[in-house]
Order: sequence, then structure tokens, then C-alpha cells
Amino acid sequence: MGSETTKAVPLTCHGHSRPITHLSFSPVLDDDQYYLISACKDNNPMLRDGTTGDWIGTFIGHKGAVWQARLSADASLAATGSADFSAKIWDSHTGECLHTLTHAHIVRAVAFPPQPRPQLVATGGFEKKLRLFDLSRPTSSNSTSSSPTSPNGSASPPETPSYEVGPGIHGGPIKSVIWSTDLNVLITAADDKMIRWWDLRARSLAAKFELEGMLGTCEFDYSSSIPSLSVAAGKSAYFFSGTQPGQLLKKITTSKDIAAVALHADQRKFVTGGAGDTWVRVYDYDDESELEVHKGHHGPIWTISFSPDGKMYATGSEDGTVKLWKFCSDPYGLWR
Repeated sequence: MGSETTKAVPLTCHGHSRPITHLSFSPVLDDDQYYLISACKDNNPMLRDGTTGDWIGTFIGHKGAVWQARLSADASLAATGSADFSAKIWDSHTGECLHTLTHAHIVRAVAFPPQPRPQLVATGGFEKKLRLFDLSRPTSSNSTSSSPTSPNGSASPPETPSYEVGPGIHGGPIKSVIWSTDLNVLITAADDKMIRWWDLRARSLAAKFELEGMLGTCEFDYSSSIPSLSVAAGKSAYFFSGTQPGQLLKKITTSKDIAAVALHADQRKFVTGGAGDTWVRVYDYDDESELEVHKGHHGPIWTISFSPDGKMYATGSEDGTVKLWKFCSDPYGLWR
């Protein structure tokens, strides 16, 4: 079943003590380096060298499970969303917490616009609100601030101004927020089985799509020349245009429940993980056939991400490990 490109043994990254909830790579930076950030139920997101998986540092400060973690386009900042009712913005070089963004409920999703040193961050979670926070304002006491409630019932820390996009629209907790390559388009995936594309200029809904089945991952594919959005739901993988809001390119239904999916559009392959077993599966995008099955994890796979150069992918599991899998035929990283 295996092909020559992916027979290499995966690299295993230890360090976390609970299930991995989310993985995200930075773009390739000027020095040809890139980084990987992992979110985990052990409260402590970790930064790693993207090529080798070597540990660089741990962001200490959350008091609950961390559900999502992302790096800015220049990898200078990290954003994390947690069950402690907060999102945090970190200096990824020093590990210092720069902002604590207090919410009224669990934060499941965070996203930066795809630009260096971003001044905005978007959040979503059990509040069922898509919020944008302005990071350019001073937030000296923000990390210790409580969340005062105004007469109209909205709760937000005064130190970091924020506004809500599409009030009252989301019918369930927001599980993922994705900033499109278009800075004016934000994408949300929620437990009401809806994917929504938001026009930030008009602060209104640009498009929506209803899924069949329980929502898994929703991630943008930055590793290929053609940007696209990959969504896992039920036994299906949905692939949407990265430039045209709401445009479904293909829906592929398999015999397995899919909790996580990642597409490599240039290689015309996608990778899945599920709640029902511990295996990584590689499929052909065009004929929809299962090409490979990889064993190594000891628990369900909740998150998958391709490296920015597309030469490997990372998987995160209930077993508390991150694994890196080679996806090219040439020597790469630690695979010689």
C-alpha cells in the first residue's frame, strides 16, 4: 500500500502530557526556517522547530485546556484559545504573554490575519461570537483584568477593544476561525454544522455552507500554489475554493469517520485521521482511492497539518504525541 515517498518512519515529538487538540505551522521565513505550534489539554502550548520537531519553548500561563494555537505570518507572535475563558497573545521569541483577552466562555478558536506583526486577532468559542480584538492599543493591566459586564450584557475587558462580527448568527459554539488570504474575509466553522464566510468591510455574511455530520477540523491549505479550505465532517472531507467564498470544489465521502483532514493540492492527495481508530490515511484527491495507511499513534487523531513547503505533515493525537511524516521522495530534514 505504501509508496516510496512516504515509507519513512515518522518522527515523534514528546513533551505534552494530555491529548493534542490542534497543530499549526508558520510560513517559511526568510532564513528558510519554519515553526510548529501545538495546542494541548495540558494547558501548555509548545513551539517547535518545524523541520525537526525539536522543542524550542513552552508558553506558560493558561489555567485550562488549550484548544487552538496559531503563529503569525512572521512567527513573531503566537495566539492561543483556552478553556480558561481567555485567549492569549504571546511573544514567540521570549515566551512573554503580551495580551490576555478575557471572554465569557471557553475560547475554541483563534486566528491572525496573514501579515507580519498583525494588529488584529479573531476569536471564537462557546460564546457563539466571532470577535476581533485590536492589539495595537496598550494593555498594561490586561493580563490580570476581570471582565466587567456592561448594562447591555456584553462582557469584554476595556483594555483591548473588540467588536463582534455577525451578532446572533452562529447557532452553536465556534470551533475554528480561519483568516483567508484575502484580509477582508474571515471564515468560521461552528457546531451548528455551518461554514460561514464573513466580509469584514461590511461586517456581514458573504456566503455559508451546511455540512452533513459532526464538524471536525477546518483549515486553510497554505502549502500549495492553489489556496483551498479543507473541512472534515462525519465521514466526508469537503474542499472549498480559497479565493471564492462558499464555492465547494469537491466533497469526498469515505467509509470512515473523519475528525481531521489536510489537503496537498499540488500533489492531489489528502490525509485524514479519525476518532474511530489510530491510523493516518492518505487518499487520492482525484479518484478518491485510499493510497496508504500509516500506523504509529495510540489514540484517535484530532489534528493534521502540512508543512508550508508541503514536504511533510504533522499529526496530533489523543495519545499526547505529535508525529511528523515525510511526504516527499528526496531526503528531507532528519530523514536521510
